[in-house]
Amino acid sequence: MWRGLWTLVARAARGPRSPRPCTRQGSGVPVPGSGTTIFALSSGHGRCGIAVIRTSGPASGHALRSLTAPRDLPPARSACLRLLSHPRSGEPLDRALVLWFPGPQSFTGEDCAEFHVHGGPAVVSGVLQALGSVPGLRPAEAGEFTRRAFAHGKLSLTEVEGLADLIHAETEAQRRQALRQLDGELGHLCHGWAGTLTKALAHVEAYIDFGEDDNLEEGVLEQANSEVRELQLALGAHLRDARRGQRLRSGAHVVVAGPPNAGKSSLVNLLSRKPVSIVSPEPGTTRDVLETPVDLAGFPALLSDTAGLREGAGPVEQEGVRRARERLEQADLILAVLDASDLASPSSRNFLDTVVAPAGAGSPNGNSQRLLLVLNKSDLLPPGGPDPSPNLRPHLLLSCLTGEGLDGLLEALRKELAEVCGDPSTGPPLLTRARHQHHLQGCLDALGHYTQTKDLALAAEALRLARGHLARITGGGGTEEILDIIFRDFCVGK
Repeated sequence: MWRGLWTLVARAARGPRSPRPCTRQGSGVPVPGSGTTIFALSSGHGRCGIAVIRTSGPASGHALRSLTAPRDLPPARSACLRLLSHPRSGEPLDRALVLWFPGPQSFTGEDCAEFHVHGGPAVVSGVLQALGSVPGLRPAEAGEFTRRAFAHGKLSLTEVEGLADLIHAETEAQRRQALRQLDGELGHLCHGWAGTLTKALAHVEAYIDFGEDDNLEEGVLEQANSEVRELQLALGAHLRDARRGQRLRSGAHVVVAGPPNAGKSSLVNLLSRKPVSIVSPEPGTTRDVLETPVDLAGFPALLSDTAGLREGAGPVEQEGVRRARERLEQADLILAVLDASDLASPSSRNFLDTVVAPAGAGSPNGNSQRLLLVLNKSDLLPPGGPDPSPNLRPHLLLSCLTGEGLDGLLEALRKELAEVCGDPSTGPPLLTRARHQHHLQGCLDALGHYTQTKDLALAAEALRLARGHLARITGGGGTEEILDIIFRDFCVGK
């Protein structure tokens, strides 16, 4: 219904669609449809108590007057109760709160108006069609309000990305990270790095122009070299943590593995709070990888239930075992599940030797795969008895049947995932997108060329290239294709 409504509104819209680009000063970023005024439903679709419809552009004031005639514009940034009427027929549409935001003190930097109407479909439909009948107004495209805010310097590109992440955030950790990026922390960090490069470039160019004179202080080049070395260390540290930010945005891969009948599927259902996997006392029930996105202790994760690891099963189950081992190699975190009452069985011993022990030992390069050992079915152990596995690595006792031990497991998961994804509450801002990593790596590569070359002209050019990569992170010199991809993540009305 909403899609059909939007088609009707688009047909009813009047006014020219000017092709002339409006450019953000110094950025070279065109604003599609600049000069026109756009409108859209900004709140969620469907029945609700209040729906918010917004406009942006030079005809916003005229649109507000047209729907509230004969009343004049309300005071800026003050909510006023007004009767909305169709500008052509004069038919009453709704009694609503209206707000007027004259530019440049608005979200987009342009004149903006908001209509807070009752959220029934008929009311929203009537107001949208009324706005479409006002000359100079047209329906907004996806992300167009935010794109205009970016083009008018209200948001940097990293802040735009933070806003998109905030809209799509599903966990507490994602929300915290998105707010930090929306507040400009990553952008400010990049601007600080760019300032360091600008200073170093000024020193190098001053030496090129005046090096033969005696007007320069001693140690100008040495100071530039020192600043570049410090920046290389900072960039290297951020690049080493780059995967953490991307995991925080898209979710860490958590694989539940163990021998048959250890309770893997029960644990997946318990953590996801829904029946993802079939639970049966028959060994080999799960024969493929079942995946579900979950919120684990406030962090996003893709939880994978896998086939029980054992030898000698049929061809179908063996394919499931092969896929399970493949997922184990890709995992950011392994939840290794064993039956606490059956630790001496051959399947349990084999799992400890082939999966748990190698993860603890680590690889030759010093990296070890993160693993939490969970001993399930603790309800089958004698009450008050000794630890069933005093010689095992650190582990957690859990009963998926009673839920005992779940709080301890969630706390352990929170600590592990904070290491895997990064803690958005502390530390430097994280790199949440592949393009951030690409441009930081490009900046670091250019600084490597700077330190290696003996030609000062080439060294200056390397600093310019490095500074250009940093500028592209916050939106300077970005290509139109990249901008289209970023703003496509937004819904219509944002």
